[in-house]
Amino acid sequence: MPQEALLSNSSVIPCLRYRDAVAAIDWLCHAFGFEKQAVHSNPDGSIAHAQLTLDGGMVMLGSVGTVPTEWGKLIRQPDELGGVETQSAYIVVRDPDAVYVRAKAAGAVIALDIKDEDYGGRGFTCRDLEGHLWSIGSYNPW
Repeated sequence: MPQEALLSNSSVIPCLRYRDAVAAIDWLCHAFGFEKQAVHSNPDGSIAHAQLTLDGGMVMLGSVGTVPTEWGKLIRQPDELGGVETQSAYIVVRDPDAVYVRAKAAGAVIALDIKDEDYGGRGFTCRDLEGHLWSIGSYNPW
């Protein structure tokens, strides 16, 4: 199969885990404007799988399980790594200043303050309620 055919319907969707995924879903919707597309709960109230959308983008997330899984053995939370991340998500928005105000009001910890970028666009980087890094800006590489 040609490479073009493999990529024609491809999307990259960040996948995150949270200790309190229920709170994370509410926070991400409030702070960044995501909308719940699907939320599947486990019997104990934790989140088995959730899909949040924003314009044409999506993130998927779930709860950190109490029972170790093969996938869970590959993932660590930021607080288990001294607060650092090895990956982060970037959200393209029309008005980064408005999202900055919303995120700060929701309790986001600003890691890199809002500024105009030399390569175009304006943006900032913050930590969510469990320390995951999010970059938000108007730079659209497409």
